[in-house]
Amino acid sequence: MPVPTRDDFLLDPDLVFLNHGSFGAVPRRVHEASEALRLEMERNPVEWLGRRADDLLLAARRRLAEFTGANPDDLVFFPNPTTAINMVVRSLRLPAGSEVLTTDHEYGAMVRTWQKWCGEHHIGYRPVTLPDPLTTPEEVVEVIWSAVGENTKVLFLSHVTSATAVRLPVEELCRRARDAGILTIIDGAHVPNHLALDLISLGADVYTGALHKWLCAPKGASFLHATSAVQEWLQPLVVSWGWESDQPSSSRFIDHHQWQGTRDLTPFLAVPSAIDFVESYNWATVRAEAHRRVVDARDRVGAITGLAPLAPDGHRWLGQMAAIRLPDGVDVQRLQTRLREQHRIEVPCHRWNGHALMRVSATAHTTDDDIDALVAALPAALRAEGTPPS
Repeated sequence: MPVPTRDDFLLDPDLVFLNHGSFGAVPRRVHEASEALRLEMERNPVEWLGRRADDLLLAARRRLAEFTGANPDDLVFFPNPTTAINMVVRSLRLPAGSEVLTTDHEYGAMVRTWQKWCGEHHIGYRPVTLPDPLTTPEEVVEVIWSAVGENTKVLFLSHVTSATAVRLPVEELCRRARDAGILTIIDGAHVPNHLALDLISLGADVYTGALHKWLCAPKGASFLHATSAVQEWLQPLVVSWGWESDQPSSSRFIDHHQWQGTRDLTPFLAVPSAIDFVESYNWATVRAEAHRRVVDARDRVGAITGLAPLAPDGHRWLGQMAAIRLPDGVDVQRLQTRLREQHRIEVPCHRWNGHALMRVSATAHTTDDDIDALVAALPAALRAEGTPPS
């Protein structure tokens, strides 16, 4: 089977785009399908939203369920994982003195969500410091699990972290938590189509994933998956017609959370087109080549800076992203701006735990020339920031 190319996407051809991980990039074919759906909606909005929406969303959920190894009635669409997790957090009812255990690698919006809610409800929020550099997934499991105490009621983890771009061993931690009666909430924003995903076998109580990132669906397409036991206590962020519905479906979970008033449903309904796009190509080759490129970028930038990697080689830690150390003295925002404005390279530079990092993403539209352009531009950019290469 073939693989897609840069021409299959809508990206500016003059842009070196190494930040797919933030917001994804929509293929032409998926964009056209989304626009066709929007046009169809506007031809008769009452028919489309008032009478057909539930059936259209059910068809999209079924297609997504096949792709993610789930039951369609255990999935509900959300615009982004942040909104989905906020719904779950606000639904929690934990006794004062309970603890939410997490790591120091979590996404900033989620950290803020938990800190606000925990502070308001007298709940402990405890991030576990993971080894730096990381060594083995087995050690990380033991480091996290050794921090579990009698007050630990929730384990919140990223499946693939945002700032550090590493794959955490959530499968084993979900298994242990389930045996211990601890609720698991997994932020899988970076996972769908980045890694193979089977939600039922993974066994998390709650799992959310973005579909506009690695699956290349339109912006505003994400999902929440919850087990039947969790569905019983989840409360909708927006109470609408599905609450105590006059025409209930077979799933109260869907009734409560799917309809939130008038909004554009086309990002959700275009998800099957994104899945069709991915499945029409040899995506195993896409993933393998993307992994090779981000490891190449990490190693070549490391040779420039003289800094060691965050994690060892291999698919146990890295997929199609790599966070790469930069000299600690660099102004990360200025470096990012310089690379974008002077070299037309879009790549995020940020700080995590006081360390300067650059995160390189690669997928079907990424080429070896993109990595070469970054490596060629970086030494001069670092010198201009007063942090010359080693």
